[in-house]
Amino acid sequence: MTRTRLYRDGRLDLEDFPVEDISDYVCQPDCTVWLDLCDPTSDDFTMITEEFGLHALAVEDAGDERQRPKLDRYRTHLFLSAYSVGPGSADEIAAFITPNALITIRKEGQFDIDPVVTRWDDSPDLAKEGVGYLLHGLLDYVVDSHFTAVQRLDEQIEALEGLLFEDHGDAIRTVQRRSYELRRDLVRLRRVVLPMREVVNTLLRRDLHVVGDTMMPYYQDVYDHVLRATEWTESLRDLVTSVMETNLTVQGNRMNLIMKKVTSWAAIIAVPTAVTGFYGQNVPYPGFGTHVGFWVSTVVMVVLSVLLYLVFRRRDWI
Repeated sequence: MTRTRLYRDGRLDLEDFPVEDISDYVCQPDCTVWLDLCDPTSDDFTMITEEFGLHALAVEDAGDERQRPKLDRYRTHLFLSAYSVGPGSADEIAAFITPNALITIRKEGQFDIDPVVTRWDDSPDLAKEGVGYLLHGLLDYVVDSHFTAVQRLDEQIEALEGLLFEDHGDAIRTVQRRSYELRRDLVRLRRVVLPMREVVNTLLRRDLHVVGDTMMPYYQDVYDHVLRATEWTESLRDLVTSVMETNLTVQGNRMNLIMKKVTSWAAIIAVPTAVTGFYGQNVPYPGFGTHVGFWVSTVVMVVLSVLLYLVFRRRDWI
């Protein structure tokens, strides 16, 4: 499935026109073309290679999945690879950037292009900036998805922190499981967020002739969002590590408390064990074979056990 748009003299002139007509427009300096290919075939790649003079390596990268976010520079065009991030997914998009055309490549069922088109339609006054205008709408959507994903993870980590000091077993298991899940999600997010700093920074270079003076503040704003998302991601990774370490410390403290209580009860139980063991000797002793000896041993066991209990209770060992 393909989508096309033609901007002429800074306004939207045609939409969803036949792909075969692209060659009639790309050679005109006042025209800017957008071509979107969803799940392209080998014939589609051959067509855009011949039509736009794309480098074979860039076309190969566009056909491969799970490319690293990057911006490659070739003699006649640029190749961009980026990811938008949604709940539980990272959707890849590739783009070829020529002086008067933007070609986007999407895998089927991935990367919803409609929000990007909406951003273009919301800023028609910038359409005269050509490819820089189209590329900004794409990058702005991608970076905003990163920012939203980071914010969502931040909220989940805050909710997890509230469970750290819960004593019941469900909370303990939830903290352990969610800590590792959040750390895994942050690692995945970091892989697509961090390289975008280099991508946007490279686009800001004057020698690429992609960003004009009018679009420069808009790209600077995107770059600022990239930096904030990057710093936020790094801080959240440290925060998750702190949550995991705190959870281990809390579990260790709870274990020490349990061992302290068990040891205290063992000490109390040791008193009657020692007394009965002494009176169970096979030798005569004061009160041997009499009721007095039985009552003396019982009183000693009770008094010493109660005394130890009160001492341990006062020290909060029980």
